[in-house]
Amino acid sequence: MFFLSDMLNRKLNLPKPSEALPGRAAAIPTASSHEVLKRPLKGPYPEGLETALFGMGSFWGSERLFWQLDGVWVTAAGFAGGITPNPTYQETRTGLTGHAEVVLVVFDPGVVTYGNLLKLFWESHDPTQGMRQGKDIGTIYRSAIYTHSDAQHRAAIASRDSYEASLRAAGLGAITTEIAPAGEFYFADGHQQQYLARNPSSYANRKGTGIACVMPAATG
Repeated sequence: MFFLSDMLNRKLNLPKPSEALPGRAAAIPTASSHEVLKRPLKGPYPEGLETALFGMGSFWGSERLFWQLDGVWVTAAGFAGGITPNPTYQETRTGLTGHAEVVLVVFDPGVVTYGNLLKLFWESHDPTQGMRQGKDIGTIYRSAIYTHSDAQHRAAIASRDSYEASLRAAGLGAITTEIAPAGEFYFADGHQQQYLARNPSSYANRKGTGIACVMPAATG
């Protein structure tokens, strides 16, 4: 019983640096190109494109949402917001790396705005659930936005405040989404990339609240 409760505690609480797994210096091998969009996963990306990072539960279903958008150049599944360098998928699932499963979105802001991406993010999962998403429990499934500029950060905060007001009016709880400047992004291994393109009927546990997100004008 102690073992089970200890493991659950690790999954629901972010590790301290002294508790985190050591990781490794070399990057984990991954796919070279996107299964659907047929573009280089790691770039180089064309000039003028921007990047965004979103965590909204399992990255399998989340990634598929974004690669279907016009203006998205490429997407990738990976990990961010943690401590352990170059973690494996198995390591992140222990909760001892501190990472969230996230989707890297490389997009053309002249076609799809960051505000468009934020609206899809908020409406496509439940951002009030803390360290879980549906039946997926653990810190790796937390809701998160990691921003790459001051403008992105301001837009994320403004959209969160607006959406939280709508959720509270509908009787739902406070948003628990982590919003922070982006640190290191680590690509997941090739098996995780565009997983639902190869396995379209597989598990994609993620459900929105059903409440529309009215985006503030300042979010773009």
